[in-house]
Amino acid sequence: MSPSPRLDLPYIAPAQAQKHVTHNEALRRLDALVQLCVEGFEEAAPPALPEVGQVFALGATPTGDWAGHAHELALREESDWLFIVPQDGWRASLRGSADLRIWVSGSWQVVSAARQNLPHLGIAATADDHNRLSVSAPATLLNHAGSDHRLTVNKSAASDTAALLFQSGWQGHAEMGLTGNLSFTIKVSADGSSWQDALALAPDGSDVSGTVVHAGSYATGGGLMKVGAFGLGATADSAHLGQLGDAGAVSQLLGHASGAGQGDSPDSTRAHVGLHLARGSDHWAQILAAVSGPGDPALLWRRNDGTGPSGWQQIYDQGNVLGPVSAVGGQPTGALIEQGSNSNGQYLRFADGTQICTNFDTPITTAPASFTGTVTRIDGDKLWLGRWF
Repeated sequence: MSPSPRLDLPYIAPAQAQKHVTHNEALRRLDALVQLCVEGFEEAAPPALPEVGQVFALGATPTGDWAGHAHELALREESDWLFIVPQDGWRASLRGSADLRIWVSGSWQVVSAARQNLPHLGIAATADDHNRLSVSAPATLLNHAGSDHRLTVNKSAASDTAALLFQSGWQGHAEMGLTGNLSFTIKVSADGSSWQDALALAPDGSDVSGTVVHAGSYATGGGLMKVGAFGLGATADSAHLGQLGDAGAVSQLLGHASGAGQGDSPDSTRAHVGLHLARGSDHWAQILAAVSGPGDPALLWRRNDGTGPSGWQQIYDQGNVLGPVSAVGGQPTGALIEQGSNSNGQYLRFADGTQICTNFDTPITTAPASFTGTVTRIDGDKLWLGRWF
């Protein structure tokens, strides 16, 4: 009589003598195969002291008492081995471990190898057709396997989205990634429905934009500035020199080109760069440096003390302290000190109008023509003190 089709168990035949032999044979096979637990997979040589009831999953080239039984299960009986051919779908665990395998197409495959193309996976959570992987945990660790580790988020087309979404109470407030184009974008939302691009980086790295990037010529609050904004690296329009005080309490760098119509420029024929230091909309100071054209003044400044901008005043340096002196209305318009000579001797002039003439030890026979007002002789005719205007 043929054995059972699945486990190859022997049947008891009608009127069979010693029925217990056939029955016990079937029980031995059941004892080995039900809740199958093996001592090892891909075994090659029998152990020296096998124990009754032990089962071994043999490899491709078993030896000794196992020879000729490749890929079979070897069950140790009291004095011999019982060999069983596994069938597709049988499961076996490795004693003392969580290694669980399934017999598939002639080999024992670990269960994890059969976990491909799962429809859903929920870890302490419920997955569905939209969130096919769902994890509920205090933290999620993605570690390297020896060196690098990279998390890839792929999308189908440039107009699709590949991004990370951050929520609070299941309401979105921040998102970063490729959102509808190829620029890396950081989006924010106060209410979860109205979104704005806070920062966007062009895919070729040539440009940055977004609500946190100031596009104007000066900053109005916290944020990022491009080259050219805030007056850095660019030429400001002419109105800045006359209207910087209208910008509020905003300190700025500025510049303007030479040419007509330069508003409040101290010299429209020269280009300037400068600094605007503000302590309020009507309390500020400005410093300008000429960067084109020869001559003075090269450095100027003015201020607003709350009553309106003052006139531009020259800042003296080692390049213009000495030279021809001049004045208008008692204010110096040239150098501070001038030294020279004529037929009557040497003279030293100051921007306040004071002039000192001397001819060393030789008397000055003719009063310097440039003297006006009271002329004072000191030390006879050798030293004269007066004014040059």
